Amino acid sequence: MNPMTEPALSATPVVPAYRAGQRVTLIRVMHSEWTKLWSLPSTLWLLLITVVLVAGGGLLAAVLQLSSLPHGAAAVAAFNPTQLSQTGVGLAELTAGALGALIMTGEYATGQVRLTFTAVPRRLPVLWGKLAVFAGVIFSVSLVASFISFFLGQALLNSQHLGVSIAAPGALRSVIGAALYVTVAGMIGVALGALFRNTAAGIATFAGIFFVIPPLTQLLPASISDHLAQYLPSSAGEAVWGGGRGITDALSPWTGFALLCAYAAVLIAAAALRLRRVDA
Repeated sequence: MNPMTEPALSATPVVPAYRAGQRVTLIRVMHSEWTKLWSLPSTLWLLLITVVLVAGGGLLAAVLQLSSLPHGAAAVAAFNPTQLSQTGVGLAELTAGALGALIMTGEYATGQVRLTFTAVPRRLPVLWGKLAVFAGVIFSVSLVASFISFFLGQALLNSQHLGVSIAAPGALRSVIGAALYVTVAGMIGVALGALFRNTAAGIATFAGIFFVIPPLTQLLPASISDHLAQYLPSSAGEAVWGGGRGITDALSPWTGFALLCAYAAVLIAAAALRLRRVDA
């Protein structure tokens, strides 16, 4: 063998041109998840319902408030027009959680998940891609709805000189915080969908966490419920947009939101572990 004419044995093999574009990347996975998200018949409907609940709920609350105006200095001082305009957020979290669960469980129901994991054998990029796409979509939609709710609600309240501007203390934080709350709540739905792999179980568990457990804690002795309620996912997260009224010793806005994110992180980690260890 002539070393001057033969290629070196240690030379790096050249990847064939037809395989150069087949490497799995997070961007490609996200593009695939974007396509699958909009292929779900329920996606558009649940997003529209989210907008209606956030914007319409705040508008309806403002209309009802005009029929029973606060009287007296104490009542006026306790009145929070910013929080009133975000009244619908407490219901919109359910549609966000349902959509989050569906983007995971839908693939298991149809069997498409096998094709997904064949294309992405490492599996975890699928979860990261779904979370990233879902978070981007639901945050954008709920943020627009939150701003609409705020400005429509305040326009009505201004007729009785009760409205505030977006520059008022806490107003912008409440509007953006409402969208953040809905987004993280929805990501918990994604995690529950990955854990249970069943739509009914995922949505039922989500509803139990956010809608059943909180009122049940009120049945406990006050010495217990007063120290427990503020640490529940719903109560902690609602603090960021001002929905935690009636909670004794409610957490500060960003502390509560951080706790909600911690709940989401734990559930997402559990979902990732299940994806890695359990076959589809």
